[in-house]
Amino acid sequence: MEVKQIAIIGAGVSGLGAIKSCLEEGLEPTCFEKSNGIGGLWRYKETPENGRPGIYKSLTCNTSKEMTAFSDYPIPDHYPNYMHHSKMMEYLRMYARHFGLMKHIQFQVRKKKLLP
Repeated sequence: MEVKQIAIIGAGVSGLGAIKSCLEEGLEPTCFEKSNGIGGLWRYKETPENGRPGIYKSLTCNTSKEMTAFSDYPIPDHYPNYMHHSKMMEYLRMYARHFGLMKHIQFQVRKKKLLP
């Protein structure tokens, strides 16, 4: 039986969850991320890229860590209940490492490269 290949656009929170779900279903996901790292909107940049939304330096989640966490990977107990964006990024990196998601992501891929 041929394994279905799946394309996922973006390695933010939803993209990471999609990669993991595909792997659980026996699919072969490839995630295409235009930046050089995971995290999507949670990645803080001192100077946001032109035309790309960004977050501010002191941003803190407005939902508790229990409501923010992936259902199958709790946020560490020692993290604050309302996390700074840097803690959210640490959590996303831990999630990606724990489930082996990084090897399914191609970084710095622009959508023009994806289209024929």
